[in-house]
Amino acid sequence: MKAVQNIAPVQTAQAAPPAGPGSAGTHRTRRTAVIAVAVVALLAAAPLVLGVYQVTTMTRMLAFAVLVLSVDLLTGVTGLPTLGQAAYFGVGAYTAALVGIHVTADAVVQVVAALAAGSAAAAVTGWVAVRARGIVFLMLTLAIGESVHQVADTWSAVGAGNGLAGMPPISLFGAPIPVAGIVYWWILAVALAVFAAVSLVARSPYGRTLRGIRDNEPRMRALGYRPALAGYGVFCLAGGVAGVGGALWVAQTRFVSPGDLGFEVAALALLSVVIGGSGSLWGPCLGAALVLLVRDNLSAYVGGHGPLLLGVLFIAVVFVMPRGLARVSFRRGKEGRT
Repeated sequence: MKAVQNIAPVQTAQAAPPAGPGSAGTHRTRRTAVIAVAVVALLAAAPLVLGVYQVTTMTRMLAFAVLVLSVDLLTGVTGLPTLGQAAYFGVGAYTAALVGIHVTADAVVQVVAALAAGSAAAAVTGWVAVRARGIVFLMLTLAIGESVHQVADTWSAVGAGNGLAGMPPISLFGAPIPVAGIVYWWILAVALAVFAAVSLVARSPYGRTLRGIRDNEPRMRALGYRPALAGYGVFCLAGGVAGVGGALWVAQTRFVSPGDLGFEVAALALLSVVIGGSGSLWGPCLGAALVLLVRDNLSAYVGGHGPLLLGVLFIAVVFVMPRGLARVSFRRGKEGRT
């Protein structure tokens, strides 16, 4: 009887339902939602408290972040490191500029045209590229990017090496919006919509298929999936996202040149993904802002040696935070919960 009494409390303790995982997950979701709302509110309030130069800089960061999202969709989610997304970024920028000059200044029409042009260009050039993997895929995308850059640099219809100027201010609902703050709000709205769309894709069954291909392609093929077809779909989607980034870029600058789709832009986009954390989506956006901040702003304080400073930053991240800024914060949070 005494033995039964001694065992009873132990059995009761073992039968008690575990507490914590569900509530911890709910708390984590709420905290993420609160942080996201706070970040969006701060971004939306920027034109109200910052000067024109700072707002213009942030506008360029948002447009560049959309390009970086397309790179992360391929590199981080699908496992296809690319140096060719600047080509589709440039296609979108040139398309939006041509539509603005010759057709309409409506910003919505320009974004839709750039989305279609970027997707179409990716569809034409990506069918061969997605059949390769690793360094071969990287080199193929680099060749695609350099080919498109060469076309833009020699095609007189789009200004060749002089670029394409003369784009009027964008308009919404028939009203021109030359004010930098309103242009910023428009670009912020589109960038947030693109981020939400890419997040949905990454979390969807299709996104899980892409991650499965990234992690174990032979196993996914053995299960009946077609990696080349899935890769081709995400390649076209990433091209469209990059095209939208180009439309947002030219909406602020109102000028596009071959330099906007050169190797440097492609390399900076891939660098942003590495710094921010490949596959996290929001991390590469943070990396995009950091890269442009170093290149365009901090460069003036180091005698114009922005590329050197970027190289030092990249080396530091690789050695100190090899998985990027986003992965470091996630790992610390996980360690704290354990």
